[in-house]
Amino acid sequence: MFFWYIFHGGKLFVTSAQDGSRTVPYAKTCPFPDVAAVLDFYCGEDETYKAVMLSCRHGGEEDWLPLRSCYDRLPYKHYANATKALEVLDWNSQTLYCGHCGTRQELRTPISKFCPKCGVETWAKLSPAVIAVISRGDEILLVKSKTVKRDYHVLISGFVELGENFEDCLRREVYEETGLKIKNIRYYGSQAWPFPRNVMVGFFAEYAGGELRFQKEEIDSGAWFRYDALPQIPGKMSISRRLIDAWVKSRSKNK
Repeated sequence: MFFWYIFHGGKLFVTSAQDGSRTVPYAKTCPFPDVAAVLDFYCGEDETYKAVMLSCRHGGEEDWLPLRSCYDRLPYKHYANATKALEVLDWNSQTLYCGHCGTRQELRTPISKFCPKCGVETWAKLSPAVIAVISRGDEILLVKSKTVKRDYHVLISGFVELGENFEDCLRREVYEETGLKIKNIRYYGSQAWPFPRNVMVGFFAEYAGGELRFQKEEIDSGAWFRYDALPQIPGKMSISRRLIDAWVKSRSKNK
């Protein structure tokens, strides 16, 4: 018996448990035909899970949830497993052929492939990104990013480039996007972010100097906000929100 994490068009198939809560199928075989891909994966346990991509959608619209919506609708274990399942499926679809000779690759392990012609081995890769609370006393820097479709303010973030560690990346991203310099960088935590295959690494940092000048290609607007007068911010599924909440809690304790 396996838990099946079944996707189509970026949405996860969910069922109803006996108590009315939402869950994912648990069965010996996939409950649907029209399977485009089935991959095994593991999440730090001995149990094997199944990641499935369908070529056709089955069931009603209420049976399919965007992965972001699953955070509040599924037990956290299933949400976390679903994020990895989607990442594995995306990796599989993007690495069908060898980048050296063009031969179709074969699975070697759940997160690696090899080329039967030239022998090159390919491992699943993540794109690390940094995100940070930039504080100035009782204020926090929040921006409206062009990459965020929803109407809320977010933290400064960006992808790590070649030759950078996380701290250097954060200094560069903050300066490029805002013109500010920062100090006292402190690690907070990380989060898998399967949109498509990222890991977000969170920090706290403090304002060290400079005047705000936003990079027009990345940011629409932004400002310093007091901890007790914040604008609309991301939901609780994101490390961005957890960073903000942790900072607000620390400021409130000091009052």
